[in-house]
Amino acid sequence: MSYGQAQSEQTVISAWRERVRRCPQQPALAYFDFVATAAEVDSASDSLGAVLEDRGVSRGERVGIYLQNVPQYAVVLLALWKIGAVPLVLNPMYRGRELRVIIDDAEPMALVCDEADLDLIGPALRASSVQFVLSTSGLDYQSRNDPRVFARRQRLAPRPEDDLIGLIQANEHRHPAQYDVTGKDLALLAYTSGTTGPPKGALISHANLFATAADFGEVAGVKDGDVVFAIAPLFHITGATLNAALSLVRNCLLVFANRFNAAVTLDAFVEHAVTYTIGSITAFNALSQVPGVSNAEFASIKALYSGGAPIPPSTVEQFEKRFGCYIHNAYGMTETTAGVIAVPPGRRAPVHGPSGSLSVGVPLPRVSLRTVDPNGQPTPAGTAGELEIRGPQVVTGYWRNPSASATTMPEGRLRTGDVAIIDDLGWVYLVDRLKDQINVSGYKVWPREVEDTLYEHPAVFEVAVVGQPDNYQGEAVTAYVSLRDGTTATPEELIAFTRDRLAAYKRPRTVYVIDALPKTHTGKIRRADLKHTGTPLVENI
Repeated sequence: MSYGQAQSEQTVISAWRERVRRCPQQPALAYFDFVATAAEVDSASDSLGAVLEDRGVSRGERVGIYLQNVPQYAVVLLALWKIGAVPLVLNPMYRGRELRVIIDDAEPMALVCDEADLDLIGPALRASSVQFVLSTSGLDYQSRNDPRVFARRQRLAPRPEDDLIGLIQANEHRHPAQYDVTGKDLALLAYTSGTTGPPKGALISHANLFATAADFGEVAGVKDGDVVFAIAPLFHITGATLNAALSLVRNCLLVFANRFNAAVTLDAFVEHAVTYTIGSITAFNALSQVPGVSNAEFASIKALYSGGAPIPPSTVEQFEKRFGCYIHNAYGMTETTAGVIAVPPGRRAPVHGPSGSLSVGVPLPRVSLRTVDPNGQPTPAGTAGELEIRGPQVVTGYWRNPSASATTMPEGRLRTGDVAIIDDLGWVYLVDRLKDQINVSGYKVWPREVEDTLYEHPAVFEVAVVGQPDNYQGEAVTAYVSLRDGTTATPEELIAFTRDRLAAYKRPRTVYVIDALPKTHTGKIRRADLKHTGTPLVENI
């Protein structure tokens, strides 16, 4: 298939059907000791599509997927797309009110979950729109039962009418009614993290999904025959688009290993000869901390990509020095259907001299960027401003939220809330989030610059910088640091480290050394959780 022609007519499901026609016996999914061909996956998703139609799921109906990274995830996605239904991707760590808020907003008709979560989520589903729940298990589709993943797990005896795998097997050779989705139809309903307010459901069309998966795959150099490891969770837009959808539209093997475990991931890299993956920098940091890890585990890798959180230049340098793999930066949002800016393979991201920021890359084909001032007027090249994005990857709006849609996506331009610099060559440098700017006696301080400086210290593993209220300065720069295993560093030493590297007003006045930084379920450091945390250990007076 040519991905450069007639893309507006393509969808992930039409590309999948073409793949099955061309290469039915090529491996499509792997999970520990399990491998399924494209034809087998297609047949399973046909059977499930027929079952869902029997249960009343029709075009436009939402069905929640509440699973970790298991093969069933891909089967459910394909089944729903075949019948024109809309997958609602749900974080399987959400409980109680967190889950119910999204259920009440999206109003899914059904839910697919792991059997181990049935009792936990039951109360949140009572008197909701959910009419039935299908369950499965991470133990299915494999027999290795790796204790690092499945400790204390046993397969339960599900009810036949609710057992996802049993229903697929009982309906073998059945097919759903043929329905050809269009680019305008919804492909995913994915909710934002809600860090700046209530979560909003991004309306991701089939055109959005295919545009990002196809274009990012081209830029990242993913080819037929490549092996893609699903390191990013599929309930997150990065995993759903740049691991799953990207590999489904090509003749690639998509490898799962359940919930992320660094040692298990490295074993999968070797066993399946993984060539490409994209995940958060926290995942790559975790891989680097596995005892005994060497460049042998990365021997088959052609391209590693990181998105979702900024990467300090020193982290990329240290990783490449140890393992021989360069981590390519990428940038995107739920509202852009994942990555729309990336560093192409074979190229190295430049560092912006004044800010010290490592470039997140250049825009994908068909993506146009600009930076604007607070009045919405374009800023010159090399000048900081709010990043705006336009392209076929940008969603049309939010689910049942026209006011937020109009504010965030005026006239099809996505206002990201990120401050960026675009140089004369098109390289994009993220300065920080508008809301995270620290005001020290009237001077602007971007946390990213301070964080990147502290990352240069050899003992620093992770760092987050926030502004704390200060009666004299308005806000004081405060750093929270976790250290690498086997290293030591005092707060005094870390503050002193910044003295020759940062202007006086940018230096952290207070440093906390803590065991681990709080993170979202997808690995982003939660700066907001660090406000007013702990007791000062030392002050930079």
